[in-house]
Amino acid sequence: MNPIRIIDSHQHVWQLSRGDYGWLTPQLKPLYRDFLPHDIAPIFKELKIDGSILVQAAPTLAETKFLLDLAAQHDFILGVVGWVDMESSDAPDHIHKLANNSYFLGIRPMIQDIPDIDWMLKKEIAPSLKTLETLNLTFDALVLPPHLPNLIQLLKRYPHLKVVIDHGAKPFIKNAILEPWATEMKTLAEFPNVFCKLSGLVTEAGTTWSWNQLLPYFSHLFACFGSQRIMWGSDFPVLNLASDYHAWFQFCWDYVSVLGRDALKNVFGGTAEQFYQCRAIIS
Repeated sequence: MNPIRIIDSHQHVWQLSRGDYGWLTPQLKPLYRDFLPHDIAPIFKELKIDGSILVQAAPTLAETKFLLDLAAQHDFILGVVGWVDMESSDAPDHIHKLANNSYFLGIRPMIQDIPDIDWMLKKEIAPSLKTLETLNLTFDALVLPPHLPNLIQLLKRYPHLKVVIDHGAKPFIKNAILEPWATEMKTLAEFPNVFCKLSGLVTEAGTTWSWNQLLPYFSHLFACFGSQRIMWGSDFPVLNLASDYHAWFQFCWDYVSVLGRDALKNVFGGTAEQFYQCRAIIS
């Protein structure tokens, strides 16, 4: 029986002295320190995790280059989802230049932090989205439930854009609210180019999270996307606000294992391989 190759599809690192993490304040005490590759390496070794995708945590090109430099230094970093100013007229040029680096996979605008709920439909970002589509690069959608109707409209405009919804679109788990999130996620899953990350959900449930809180959301995501379009991610170290790496990994592993070995292979590695197609994964 072939071993399951495990990929963490959503991991962050940061270095406070860099100074471009506007959201990261001392009030977020569990997170307000440096988190670098040496912090995660022992966990990966213990849990036999083969590698991870680094995802941006600051809205700057400088941070994207910082992550790409780290990827070149650490074998377990398989690729980087970065950031560009998509409203800038030279954004397509930046994307083309970044694409010359084999670790660069795509971009993630921090949509959840943008005051304009309609931002993703602005004509100014259309050239960036078209560039991603043309270069077969990826788009991580960091959205909240109120953004989902606009995300549906976006996908109608860009039928070939490779999109993954981060953290299941952060449903309101703490308040046990399913609709309209559930209906809109079902609509999004009808687009074959849309994938979903099984990440971040424990943070939305809060520090007293339980199986019963999460199960309706897990069940709905799998009913919509199937294991072929769901990829597991830790969201480490943000995960530390509500849980820890080991507990989240085990919870997800136990849930998916009931669905069978093929589901485990998809969710814990295969889906990320299919979606991101980074050179470090497929080599």
